[in-house]
This record gives sequence, C-alpha cells and structure tokens, in this order.
Amino acid sequence: MKTARDIMTSSVATVHKEASIKELADLFIKHEVNGIPVVDEDNRVIGIVTEGDLIEQNKNLHVPTVISVFDAVIYLESQNVFKEELKRITAAKVEDIYSKKIVLASPDDSVEECAALMANNDIHTLPVVENEKLIGVIGKLDLIKALAQSQ
Repeated sequence: MKTARDIMTSSVATVHKEASIKELADLFIKHEVNGIPVVDEDNRVIGIVTEGDLIEQNKNLHVPTVISVFDAVIYLESQNVFKEELKRITAAKVEDIYSKKIVLASPDDSVEECAALMANNDIHTLPVVENEKLIGVIGKLDLIKALAQSQ
C-alpha cells in the first residue's frame, strides 16, 4: 500500500508570512502550484496560502448595510467579516491573507487517508510533516496519479 511519503513532492515551494504579495505571486508563477505552505523559521507549517487567497484579495469590497437611528449606527451584517475582508483586500504581506486552519498528513498515512483528508476538508494542497517539520506536499494531481496507478 502506498503512503504519503511515496506520492508527495519533496521539493516544496514555501513562503514566510513576512513575504510580500508580489513575492508570493512570483512563487505561484514560478512553481505552477495552487497552494504554498507558510512556514516559520524552523520550517514548521503555520498555515497555507492558495491561489484563491491571492485572487480573492482583488475582489470588490462589500460594504455592510447599516441603519442609522438617531445618533446610533446599527450594522445589519457582521462588522468582523467586514474588517477581515478589508484587511484581505488591503493586504501587503502573506500574513494578511493566509489561512491558519491547516490540515497535515504524516508520511506514513495511506493514499486513501490522504484522499479522505483532502476531500473531507475541501483542500487541494496537503503538507506532509515529520517531527513537526515540513518534508513534502501532496497536491491534487499527485493524489490522482497515485489513485490511477492503483486501479
């Protein structure tokens, strides 16, 4: 049975949260991937940034609807959502757009376990870690190739 270690890409493009949005865009173009792990100085995965995160940064800002009653302003939508959206649109660094919700695989996880992780969490890039350090990444294409070979 194949494992994550067998199908992962071990030469992984990574980015630090302090990197600029321009540097991130250049990484996506150079490596032709749809997700890049965000790592700290010890090569531990702290998040993931996707092409979607970069594209979403350029969408129009939705201004929340408010009602003004006397001198009070009542927001009909969440102010927190608006603040997060504003932060994303004005982002200058990776730390402003990356997702801190990460799903990780172990190198000994089976291909089927990796497929389940990706499907159940609706992710396209699965970092593989050993002893808390990034050792590889599994993309959708890696998984499709492995599943096709096992048929």
